[in-house]
Amino acid sequence: MAATGTVETEIKFGAGPGFTLPDLSGVAPGVTVVEAPTLDLDAVYVDTADLGLVRRGVSLRRRTGEGAPRWTLKLPDQGTGGIALARREFDVESDEADVPPDLADLVAAWVRRTPLVPVTTIRTRRRRVVLINNGVALAEVADDVVSVIEGDEQVAARFREIEVELTPGASPDLLTLVARALERAGAGKPDRTTKVVRALGPRALAPPDLCRDEVGARASMADLVTAALADAARQIIDHDHVVRLDDDPEGVHLTRVGARRLRSAVSTFGPVLDPIWADGLRAELAWIATLLGAVRDTDVLLGRFWAMGQDLDESDHGAAALVVARLDTERRNHLGALLGAMRTDRYLDLLEGVAVAASAPPLTPAANGRAAELAPDLVRPRWTQLRRTVERLGERPSDEAQHEVRILAKRARCAAEFVAPVVGAPAHALGDALGVVADLLGELHDTAVAVAWLRGLVPVLSHAEAMVAGQLIAAERRRADELRRVWPAAWAACDQKSSLRWLR
Repeated sequence: MAATGTVETEIKFGAGPGFTLPDLSGVAPGVTVVEAPTLDLDAVYVDTADLGLVRRGVSLRRRTGEGAPRWTLKLPDQGTGGIALARREFDVESDEADVPPDLADLVAAWVRRTPLVPVTTIRTRRRRVVLINNGVALAEVADDVVSVIEGDEQVAARFREIEVELTPGASPDLLTLVARALERAGAGKPDRTTKVVRALGPRALAPPDLCRDEVGARASMADLVTAALADAARQIIDHDHVVRLDDDPEGVHLTRVGARRLRSAVSTFGPVLDPIWADGLRAELAWIATLLGAVRDTDVLLGRFWAMGQDLDESDHGAAALVVARLDTERRNHLGALLGAMRTDRYLDLLEGVAVAASAPPLTPAANGRAAELAPDLVRPRWTQLRRTVERLGERPSDEAQHEVRILAKRARCAAEFVAPVVGAPAHALGDALGVVADLLGELHDTAVAVAWLRGLVPVLSHAEAMVAGQLIAAERRRADELRRVWPAAWAACDQKSSLRWLR
């Protein structure tokens, strides 16, 4: 994408009017301080009218005063909850008042069809010093006096903030040392509140949309349904931008899991949902899940073949790399189809449907009943179907039959997890045990997919590549034999009568 991305790592402090920035020379061994020119910055932040981005930890602004005008998108904090904020930041130089398409693309799932409008203007006078070691900049310390502008250039509020931002590659330990020095000089404690949140006030601190309350044992079915749908919906929407960036394969995986769980939740809770609405949403989720699955399958195969290729004789590494390169080309084609679909009106309609599922699903009167009383009836049919399918397998089941068991195990697992908030430990235990079965059978399915892909490729491979493909097929078959031996024991752990009394 055209936007340039970095990870911004910084700490912030509130400071009163009497605070004086201390001399930070020697704050770490070899560190010296160089004063940088003062900047006057104007930033217009855009968001939905209800602050849907800021409430989710996302900010989008157009700023002038430091080189060319630029739009900046900051994604939610990636940190571990310490004193520092670590946010991915994307910049696009632009004189235009409209949000650049690259940035609009990354916030599409959060915004959907809601217009983006200016929500606040912030004017900052920034005094700066740079911490340097051996001529290399390690961090910038900014002393910001911030004015919140409203209407006809009226100052609605003013505050002061000290910001310390690491340069890429600098040690995070430097932040701790600088923080101690600033606190000793009279700054407040590190504060993770961003400028835009300070400027917007309490509205910016409200919970984000698709956020749900915890479900207790006495919850109604409506509460339980909404919570399950919201969890899955949030996973889809919050990982949409990761899929678009395509720099973390977990984005595709987690989005696909979210789509599968939402589809399973709609099916599980079908008795208390409007059937026409439920069928429509499930069909659209199946559409996007198929596209996600094509990318995910190649990601899994790439990981498997790369790891297995390392175990081959060194003389085969070059041919193995060529096989993997063919698969990588296939992945790029699948990703292109997925991203193309994600930029259509059909996908936006799906996201709107996902948001409705999380916030206001169309329920039937049956949803007013207590969830704990109705929950077993939702799980029992899935468990019974799974158990009967396993009993019919015979001694040498086909890969297709075992794959069917995997699908049914995942459905029963999801159903058990959906009702666990009201059923408690027995449902958690069943979900965990079924997860082991599904994972083992999932890997067995992966071996079958890998073998089929390699066999389909053999006619177009060179002799050296075909030799490598043969070795990979043999390794996959050995792993498949092992998985066929071990998964029945995992199934036996699920089928314990003492832990299934709640389903009787």
